Amino acid sequence: MTDRRDITLQIGESEFTFGLAPQDVTKYFNAVTPTNKVAPSNNLLTTTVRAEQLADLRPLLGNPVLTLQIAGALLEDYSPDIEVIVKKPSVAPNA
Repeated sequence: MTDRRDITLQIGESEFTFGLAPQDVTKYFNAVTPTNKVAPSNNLLTTTVRAEQLADLRPLLGNPVLTLQIAGALLEDYSPDIEVIVKKPSVAPNA
């Protein structure tokens, strides 16, 4: 996986390009808590969007549900497309 990826999201009629690096995602996950989800999502979006698009993005982030939805879409696209399967241990019969 490369260090940085540019991801473009269409939100309504506008397109926004975000530049995500592993440290951005790590900082986001470390900041999210059961009682603090919107602020880390807002920070992720405002610090990774192209500078010239920030002023257009800010009004959209006034709605906390939309903020979480945009961050979720961004993180979903950033995630590598790798299948992960949890293998259950085989139960050995007692002798």
